[in-house]
Amino acid sequence: MTDKRSIPSIVEINYLRDKLIKWFDVYQRDYPWRNTNDPFRVLIAEIMLRRTKADQVKDVYRELFNTYPDIDALANAGDELNGILYHLGLQWRQSAFRNVVSDIKIKYNSKVPETREELKKLEGVGDYVAGAVLSIAMNKNEWIVDSNIVRLFQRYFGIETSKEGRRDKHIIEFSKIYSSDAEPRKANLAILDFTAIVCKPGKPICGDCIINTNCVYFKTCLDNRVSV
Repeated sequence: MTDKRSIPSIVEINYLRDKLIKWFDVYQRDYPWRNTNDPFRVLIAEIMLRRTKADQVKDVYRELFNTYPDIDALANAGDELNGILYHLGLQWRQSAFRNVVSDIKIKYNSKVPETREELKKLEGVGDYVAGAVLSIAMNKNEWIVDSNIVRLFQRYFGIETSKEGRRDKHIIEFSKIYSSDAEPRKANLAILDFTAIVCKPGKPICGDCIINTNCVYFKTCLDNRVSV
């Protein structure tokens, strides 16, 4: 359970978001699926990104949409699609791809659903992918939580979570507040990039971190004279 003594206020969460967005404006990463507002392309990218690093996905993404530029082309793809997706490993994605494309084309008239509930009816789409599509492609105030975001909240606010942090109700609530501003797309991309570049799992770059003055983890390391 989250330690209630450390539950941050809305003001504190908003401060964190504003700082990360300013950082993001300078240091954001560039990936092809971030250069489109097409919900279908973002959805496909997010499915490919599950359990796979972004740098591994970008070349496959480009090849995929160079070969199949739209949902109709992808829906009619033959065995050559398997060859493109093979580079990602995880063979389950091949059937998931085909099922997702088929469902969107047939059940949703080739339009990506615009609610979390409807998106989660698609194979391989859970809360994270649904939230990412809605916020990144449609700029909707929708939350995302993964292990990296959990880590940032734990370190920065000094909170403890349930064993599976991404399902912790408090973490989800924090993320809802975090993504509730006027720029949810930028806010969610900012926290993803920050946790990949600065607040990393093994060796976070605390010394040069723009939020270290309020970070419980950083203060604890200083108190214990731990090199960060």
